[in-house]
Amino acid sequence: MQLGMIGLGRMGGNMVRRLAPDRHAVVAYDRDPAAAAALVKEGVARAAKDLPDLCAQLKPPRVVWLMVPAGAPVDETIAALLPHLAERDIVIDGGNSHYKDSVRRAAALAERHLEFVDAGTSGGIWGLEVGYCLMVGGTKAAVDRCAPIFRTLAPADGWAHVGPSGAGHYVKMVHNGIEYGLLQAYAEGYEILHTSKQFDLDLHQIAAVWNRGSVVRSWINELAERAFTPGAGLPGIKGWVADSGEGRWTAQEAADLDVPAPVITLSLLERFRSRQNESYAAKVIAALRHEFGGHPVKST
Repeated sequence: MQLGMIGLGRMGGNMVRRLAPDRHAVVAYDRDPAAAAALVKEGVARAAKDLPDLCAQLKPPRVVWLMVPAGAPVDETIAALLPHLAERDIVIDGGNSHYKDSVRRAAALAERHLEFVDAGTSGGIWGLEVGYCLMVGGTKAAVDRCAPIFRTLAPADGWAHVGPSGAGHYVKMVHNGIEYGLLQAYAEGYEILHTSKQFDLDLHQIAAVWNRGSVVRSWINELAERAFTPGAGLPGIKGWVADSGEGRWTAQEAADLDVPAPVITLSLLERFRSRQNESYAAKVIAALRHEFGGHPVKST
């Protein structure tokens, strides 16, 4: 089927590449014209010079997929599209938007007889090869119309209509919260192995054997096996870990629901700790221990 793709970064561009062999006709746009030009050169898309041109190249009822950063960029893109959309057109947000924003956007578009679909998308840079897991929210009619797109992007049984608008991003939010906990558990385990004073352990070897029959085998651990490959560059990486918002939102949602989520919450806090060159709180603790107990402190 025909669709427009807005945002051709690490995921958007590869999604276009995965759609093309299944005979989907994609009109692509990015603020950087070179990104769309590259897809045209590959023969997988037509380029749009701007958002009005993208809408003009699509036959109504249109489907327009957004892969832009969460927050204001999504609202700004939708606002720029609105004058060029018509009744029954569908806007899909495949980014990591907050689910409450998706509920709000769906209600606003419905007033103009437009459909909004939130497609929580997981797969990262590997999605082109193995497919994208899609957690989709929206009306049944809108999701059914877009199903051929979802079937192409996802591996077999790798997408689901999980509920009304907002549900897709809600499920993706919790998915990413779980990811935080998984990453933290692997990181702590490998740090213990790395720091062992009794054994000189080969982490690449251990990751490899854990991936073959172990109860802790997983795709994340397959990536750890790659990361520990000699020469892969892990020693040169600074231990500074970003968060894109979903872990914070999941921890807040857990608090709002009175659901204990200590693993996810602490994994989020550990990311904050990773960004400190030196912890002021640790300085305070050291000073207080010295004050009340005479415990030694280390000078800077």
